[in-house]
Amino acid sequence: MSTYYFTTLDDLLVAALTSVADAYTARIRQIIDSPGDKLAGLAELIAETAGAGRERALAERELATLAARRPVLRPVARRWRENVAELCAALTDDPVAIAEVVAASDGLCTAILLDNGPADPEHLRAVLQRALRN
Repeated sequence: MSTYYFTTLDDLLVAALTSVADAYTARIRQIIDSPGDKLAGLAELIAETAGAGRERALAERELATLAARRPVLRPVARRWRENVAELCAALTDDPVAIAEVVAASDGLCTAILLDNGPADPEHLRAVLQRALRN
């Protein structure tokens, strides 16, 4: 077991949030590089937050909420949206559609965590597909 020491709370939070962002960046990179259905891959990633990883996802959401209030953390917190936007750019070059899917994915994450909303990847894919079409 390793022990880490941080000089400030911001240093600790940046390290924690960076670790979370790196994990999602790696997953989204796999989706982008795979030949499969990219929206289905994103829907599956979002659905995971309602399953076994729910406690971890709630903690990550708390980190993101905290990051919104602490300027030093904002660049790290933006990585989810930037990664989803890059994934959507592989599907369309319409900036409005990309923004809609990013907003839909963020809203779905929040709904799943706060309301224990639908975690069925097929349902989530349909929601994201509608956002891409609108």
